[in-house]
Amino acid sequence: MTIPNYTHKMAAHCESGTITSLLNHGGLAITEPLVFGIASGIFFGYFHKMKSFPFPTFIVRNRPGQVRTNIEKRLGVRFKTNDFRDPLKGRLALDQLLEHSIPTGAQVDFFYMDYVPSWERVHINVHFLVVAGKEESRYIISDSYFPDMVTLESASLEKGRFAGGMMSPKGFIFHLDKVPAGIDYKKAILKGIQKACFNMLRLPVPFVGITGMHMFGAKVTEWPKFARDNEHLSHEIMKINILLEDQGTGGAGFRFIYATFLQQAAEITGNPRLKELSAELMEIGDGWREISLFSARIGKNRDLGPETLKKLGNMITDRATVEERFFKSLSAAIK
Repeated sequence: MTIPNYTHKMAAHCESGTITSLLNHGGLAITEPLVFGIASGIFFGYFHKMKSFPFPTFIVRNRPGQVRTNIEKRLGVRFKTNDFRDPLKGRLALDQLLEHSIPTGAQVDFFYMDYVPSWERVHINVHFLVVAGKEESRYIISDSYFPDMVTLESASLEKGRFAGGMMSPKGFIFHLDKVPAGIDYKKAILKGIQKACFNMLRLPVPFVGITGMHMFGAKVTEWPKFARDNEHLSHEIMKINILLEDQGTGGAGFRFIYATFLQQAAEITGNPRLKELSAELMEIGDGWREISLFSARIGKNRDLGPETLKKLGNMITDRATVEERFFKSLSAAIK
């Protein structure tokens, strides 16, 4: 049966959605944009071809798991976490939590979630969901990407929890353990913004933040030499659209959800400048969406010549320029 009083909600992103659901169930009335923003979820990193990345790629959010750990630091909430080597021990631990009516977050390989249509399944080891009950051999799953709760065979969940490969879940589960009596949301919001601005502007790593965006814009013209053939290159270019729009970003590489965070933050902190910057970031997000559509179109049409890729690179470089200005303004707004 489903855990009493657990409420399923859709969300823009699996990790921030899972964390928000667990906090809401624990009595904390907080929105997903606030969770994402307080956790400094907005980010950028470009990874040119290297051992860990056989083809160049990029990221638009902080490392998986950091939404949870940053929320703990800034709100004072606590999650209990466990991982396992033995699938049987992992299953028994999960079942025990469910028997005590404790909704439990889990990290899984998305591919084994058989409630997802087969054509949408991909191997990605950092999908997060809430296990909200059990009926005989099937678990009741609250997956924030779906409008309703679903069920999943025990064997499928176990495959997902113990999949191998990069960032293997290792049976990882977590549940809310403590919610403090009082939370200083204003302080948490300012800390979250401060860290996000540092990551985007001042983190001394050449491939992250604004510097990473400029690298992306300059290096995307080199992608053809890493592709096996034109079909492979087409696939990788179209993935730009997927990474910005389809992998739970809330649109435009998390720029829209972060803009919503800034709007809510303006009300909580009484800082009207944050509301102005929210509107500015929505416009910046529209520019990322243009990149998404352009990438999808040229990839689909196999229009991947030097001039086309140069145009794509210039569009990305333009986003780097406007985001640098935006994050400098955001940093100034909270001082």
